[in-house]
Amino acid sequence: MEENNVIASLKVVLADTYSLYLKTQNYHWNVEGVHFKSLHALFEDQYTELATAVDDIAEMIRALGEKAPGTFADFSNLTTLESADGNAADSQMVQDLAADQDKLQATLKRAHDAAQANDDDIVVDAMIQRMSVHRKNKWMLKSSL
Repeated sequence: MEENNVIASLKVVLADTYSLYLKTQNYHWNVEGVHFKSLHALFEDQYTELATAVDDIAEMIRALGEKAPGTFADFSNLTTLESADGNAADSQMVQDLAADQDKLQATLKRAHDAAQANDDDIVVDAMIQRMSVHRKNKWMLKSSL
């Protein structure tokens, strides 16, 4: 694979990561119910980590010589995730975020494979680290149900 396939896959990783960040923050703001306090805190932990990841991924794209997408239109066109429903019940929010962890892991795996085919160990390592974060996040979310 060529380097541009690595960059193209990283742009989807960025869009999915930003979309999950936005959705998680939306749910943090709008969660209600008997589990409000614990879910509010869990969602905050996760969106805070995602904010750092967004910056790291964008900078990785820049380090490879491309401009990082950075508009809602860009992210909307690239993401594989669905928009948040701020009116969802707390358990549906948790299930939705847990499912998105799987979707993002699949996006990360595609970027990992593209980087591996291009012998880009830096991107390979970064994608493995991100997959580990999302595996743990899914476990944390599923354990909250």
